[in-house]
Amino acid sequence: MEKLTIDAKIENLPSATEFVTQALENSDCPMKVIMQMELVIEEIFVNVANYAYAPETGSVTICRDFEENPRTLCLTFIDGGKSHNPLEHADPDITLAAEDRDIGGLGIFLVKKNVDEISYKYEDGKNILSVKKFF
Repeated sequence: MEKLTIDAKIENLPSATEFVTQALENSDCPMKVIMQMELVIEEIFVNVANYAYAPETGSVTICRDFEENPRTLCLTFIDGGKSHNPLEHADPDITLAAEDRDIGGLGIFLVKKNVDEISYKYEDGKNILSVKKFF
């Protein structure tokens, strides 16, 4: 397992994305999966950057691992911000017009639609959001 710890600031999003994308490219991962995971990383990282420590800034650790049979990318995002389980909210009703929907929740909905497994736990003062993507 490899780890990257960076400040949870929007300007560090490219570093977070590159940390994962580079490994996927080196693993002969299909481009569709790479693009899906770039979206997932952006949604999760931006949420941590905008909300976990607000109005302060803290760090986020991204753990990256691969499994075989089936080939799987495992990502875990760990932050010490406010406890928040994004999975406890109902999915937005995407059949409604945009102006008729509640604000928020679309990002984590997109994450759920682009990964095969997702889990959250709050442990030792840390938010731990894990995703798995088979490829």
